[in-house]
Amino acid sequence: MKHFQWVLLVVGGLWMACSSETKPTKEDNSHKTVFRYNQSSGISSLDPAFARDQANMWGVIQIFNGLVQPDADLSVVPCIAKSWEMDAAGKVYVFRLRDDVYFHDHEVFEGGKGRKVVASDFVYSFDRIVDDKLASPGLWVFSHIKRDESGKCIGFHAPDDTTFVIELEKAHPPFLGLLSMPYCSVVPREVVEHYGEDFSRHPVGTGPFIFKMWSEGENLIYHKNPRYFENDEHGRPLPYLDAISVSFIKDKQSAFMEFVKGGFDFVSGIDASYKDELLTLDGRLRDKFKKRFYMVTGPYLNTEYLGILMDTSLQVVKDSPLRYKKVRKAINMGFDREKLIKYLRNNIGTPADAGFVPKGMPAYDPEKIKGYTFDPEGAAALLAEAGFPGGKGLGIIKLSTNPAYLDLCEAIQSKLTELGLEVELDVNPPATHREMVARSQLTFFRGSWIADYFDEENYLGLFYTKNFTPGGPNYTHFSNARFDELYEQAQQEMDPVKRKELFQQMDAIIVEEAPVVVMYYDQVVRVVNKRVEGLGINPINLLVLKKVRINLDE
Repeated sequence: MKHFQWVLLVVGGLWMACSSETKPTKEDNSHKTVFRYNQSSGISSLDPAFARDQANMWGVIQIFNGLVQPDADLSVVPCIAKSWEMDAAGKVYVFRLRDDVYFHDHEVFEGGKGRKVVASDFVYSFDRIVDDKLASPGLWVFSHIKRDESGKCIGFHAPDDTTFVIELEKAHPPFLGLLSMPYCSVVPREVVEHYGEDFSRHPVGTGPFIFKMWSEGENLIYHKNPRYFENDEHGRPLPYLDAISVSFIKDKQSAFMEFVKGGFDFVSGIDASYKDELLTLDGRLRDKFKKRFYMVTGPYLNTEYLGILMDTSLQVVKDSPLRYKKVRKAINMGFDREKLIKYLRNNIGTPADAGFVPKGMPAYDPEKIKGYTFDPEGAAALLAEAGFPGGKGLGIIKLSTNPAYLDLCEAIQSKLTELGLEVELDVNPPATHREMVARSQLTFFRGSWIADYFDEENYLGLFYTKNFTPGGPNYTHFSNARFDELYEQAQQEMDPVKRKELFQQMDAIIVEEAPVVVMYYDQVVRVVNKRVEGLGINPINLLVLKKVRINLDE
């Protein structure tokens, strides 16, 4: 408990440091509501330009806002933009901005008070994302913006302080959804230029919470923004919480024990280290926890998979056993997804029975897109056809993962060994694993893709040639001319029925070429302390805390 004693001292100390005149008493602090959670994978940046994974997104969305935002059903709703119009061709968007949104207070602003957000702030923020020098992983979001003959972006305009205009090269149906991503948050030029690269550790935004302190590997503190512009449905100002405290305990079992003791307010997802203690085999909360906690579950637009690096121009791929399609297909057929979910995930999730697009998306259809099923005889036959009967002569296959998914990878390793394949596991910390995947250093790696916006393009964009990492999310470096042609057609197609058909054709190509081994489609699971009200869930598992309350009487 020493860690949490330190956290409470920090939180209490920050309240004292931030008071205007009167020093709060111990009793005053006891009435402050602090939401506490653990981020085992760590946070690498609080700059929205680098919000490429869930840990960073959770941190960023507390501090920043964009033009629009997703609601609980992933519909796009107003945020800093109170309204917008689109021209008949679908290429020009005109946003009308609120005039009551202010950046958080900071010394670089006049008098130390945060200034009002104006349309030119969005021009600066979006130009920053498309600047190659920044190397933002969100660059692909603006791939459809109008550019001049030299390739320079000329699609962002601010005719006046409350009007922001975006011009596209051509219509792009999911564009509004893209704008709801954290990458598209507004940032203040003065503060960014003041800190330079260190802005990621000194973030200033417009969001419901203000960044206060970040001690590497220990604790991250946010305070309530007293000038936040959003109200609840009754007209009461948001947020309700006084503060957020984020800890960084790497060991998930230790973090779970602190949750049980009351040190954290919720746990997200079910880790192998404590799943059987917390849940029954059929995925229900065990009786001993029901008095103090409640569980919320729902569809999760998250595909859990094993990725295969396909780019034979890379040295690491030239001798990879996985460069053979029949070997990749044999691996897909070599293990039982239903048993994997039942025994290793306590039935949380759906065994992958179709393509990469998950259950919950319109294009998901296991009748039209036949996924892989457990077929050891078929897998053995494919290996023989590829020239490697019983795996002989194929060489070592190295599967890279992080500790949280080691149990799944060990189970798959065991089944593939029965086929005669020699599989070695390579385990790295989550941050190291993510970085190695992004740098194309791993030939066979565990991955997951959580929807950033409600459109199948968000999943299938992972296989578009022009999205090769580091400029986009194509971590496998899969390239297929027919796939690219269909992808580009779908980007311009406005008819939702025709778009769905195009997406299904693309997903069928992914199944056939097998650049990934899709394991399962996930489910949002949150186990929450009963003192917490209003946390809820959403299909992309964003941690939205502006409407959360803490009942201090619990």
